[in-house]
Amino acid sequence: MLWDDFINSYWRDWRTGDRSKDRDKLEEPDWLADWLKQRSLPAALPPEPAELEQLQQLRGLLWAEVQKLVQGHAPDKTVLEQLNVYMSQGPVIRQIVWNGEGKAELSLLPQRSDWGQVMAEITSSFAAAVLEKETSRFRICENPDCLWVYYDDTRNRSKRYCDDKLCGNLMKVRRFRARKKAGGKGSTTGE
Repeated sequence: MLWDDFINSYWRDWRTGDRSKDRDKLEEPDWLADWLKQRSLPAALPPEPAELEQLQQLRGLLWAEVQKLVQGHAPDKTVLEQLNVYMSQGPVIRQIVWNGEGKAELSLLPQRSDWGQVMAEITSSFAAAVLEKETSRFRICENPDCLWVYYDDTRNRSKRYCDDKLCGNLMKVRRFRARKKAGGKGSTTGE
């Protein structure tokens, strides 16, 4: 999803928690160019300093709202109104297009190729998730060094980590080592 991918553009050193290695991917031109291309988002690179600041503010707004949703709060009306402001900066035309399989589908075609349009698309993606999906499935990775945002689409809603093989295994090893250090038996059964 576009919105969570955008929030996660602030990269944290999920393995060691070394904050000096944290990076804002929005400030990396190669990453940003690839990200725009993968999502078919039109904008001139690099963003102007004011545009970069707006992108970072939007990411902060979405991150703060996800934190509230994860804690079980309802979507904040003030935030939803702010999303409308962002979305108003990205006009679209609805048009029927044919996909790669030859099937007709409805498409929203952006009318501009700028960062306002990009932020409107991101905001629209987030608004659709908040209004159409179960906000109780919004998650933040339980690895305190990661904090990756994701949508838990598992059947039993039990996903705790952004990636069970990366963060999940890392946290399992940390718990094992903590038990062993505390004098526990360190058994791996049951985890």
